[in-house]
Amino acid sequence: MMTLEDFKAARSVLAPVLNTTELVQSAAFSKATGNHVYLKPENMQVTGAYKIRGAYYKISTLSAEQKARGLVTASAGNHAQGVAYAARHAGVEATIVMPTTTPLVKVNNTKDLGAHVILHGETFDDAAALAGQLVEEKGLTYIPPFNDLDVATGQGTIAYEIFQSLPDVDIILVPIGGGGLAAGVSTLAKLLNPQVQVIGVEPTGAASMKASLEAGHVVTLPKVETIADGVAVKTPGDLVFPYIQQNVDHIITIDDTELVDAFLDMMEKHKMIVENSGLLTIAALYHLDCQGKNVVSVLSGGNMDVITVASLVQHGLINRGRVFTFSVHLPDRPGELLRVAEIVAQENGNIIKLEHNQFVSINRQSAVELRVTLEAFGHSHKSAILQALCTAGYDAVETATADFYN
Repeated sequence: MMTLEDFKAARSVLAPVLNTTELVQSAAFSKATGNHVYLKPENMQVTGAYKIRGAYYKISTLSAEQKARGLVTASAGNHAQGVAYAARHAGVEATIVMPTTTPLVKVNNTKDLGAHVILHGETFDDAAALAGQLVEEKGLTYIPPFNDLDVATGQGTIAYEIFQSLPDVDIILVPIGGGGLAAGVSTLAKLLNPQVQVIGVEPTGAASMKASLEAGHVVTLPKVETIADGVAVKTPGDLVFPYIQQNVDHIITIDDTELVDAFLDMMEKHKMIVENSGLLTIAALYHLDCQGKNVVSVLSGGNMDVITVASLVQHGLINRGRVFTFSVHLPDRPGELLRVAEIVAQENGNIIKLEHNQFVSINRQSAVELRVTLEAFGHSHKSAILQALCTAGYDAVETATADFYN
C-alpha cells in the first residue's frame, strides 16, 4: 500500500533534486470559469516534467545489484528523461525505448542525459513490449513509467506542495495516462484531506482509465488517437488501478480541439509552453460544474518541439477565426487588387499573404483568382470582413488556410 510514511520518505529523497514549482494563481482562468484557479507548473520541473519525481524515487529504492545490471524503461518522453537524469545521478547505465512518434526534443534531451535510446513502434505499448523483451534477454532492471507503487509515490509528492501553498484546495485536476500520477496525487491528497475532490482528465481518443473504471477492471483499448502523446496509453496500470478506483472522484474527457485552444490560452495569458498532456487540466476547467471553488490544475510537462508549437499556434489561430483565408475572382483590369486591399484595410484586417493568379480563366470579367490570408480579431470580425467584400460586389468565399508561415 501507499502510506503516509511512504510519501514522507519520497519527499525527503526528492527534496534536494526538485525545482520548486510554486502555484501560479490565474486571474484569466478564474474569470473565465468562475472558480479560483491555480496552476501547478510541473512544466518548470527538472527535465521539464513531473516524471522526475517517480523515476528518481524508484531508482533510489533499488539495491546495488539491481542498479549494476543496468536500467531499462519505455516512455513517450518525459519518464525517459526522468530515468536518464536519475540514472546519471546514480552512476548507472540506462536504456530507453521510445515510440517512433516521440517528439524530437524529448528524444534529444534523453540522449543528452546520457541514456541509450531505441526508437520502436508507434505507441507506448509497442515500446513497452520491446523494453520487456530486453529485461528477459539482457537481465536489465525495469523502471516502470506508471504501473509501480514506488513510482506513483514519488509522483504523489505533488500533493504535498499543493496543500502547502493552498491548504483549502477544493479540487485537484490531474492528467491520466497510465495512472501513476493520478494514483499518487489522489491517494496522498485524500490522506491529507478526505474532503478534497480529485478529478482525472483523459483525452477522448485515449480514455483507457475511464473505460476501465466503467468496466470495473483494467481494459485495453483497441487503439489510441490523440495529440496528447504523453498520455496515449492503451492499457492503464493494474497495480495503480485500485488507488484510482478508491481516490479519484471522476474523470473528464477532452477532445483534441480543446487542447489546441488551451495551448493558445497558456501562451498568451501565462507565457508558458505546456505540452498537450499537461493542457488536459486546463481544458477541463471549462467542464467543471461549480463556482467559487479553489481549483488546482496540474500542468504535467512542457517538453514540446518547435514544429509542434508552430502547428498548434497556426491551428489555434485558425480555429478562433484570428487567421483565415478567402478567395475571390476579379475582373482582369488595373486597380481591382488595390480595391480589395482597401476594403480589408477599412475593416481593420491585416493581410499576411496573398496569391494573385491571372490565368484561371479566359473570361476577362472573372479571369483573376485572388487568395488572401489575413489576421482578424475573431469569428465576428472575420464575418464582417467577408460581408464588406460581398457588399462591395465581390463574391468572397472562405477557403481552407494553408501553412501561412511559408
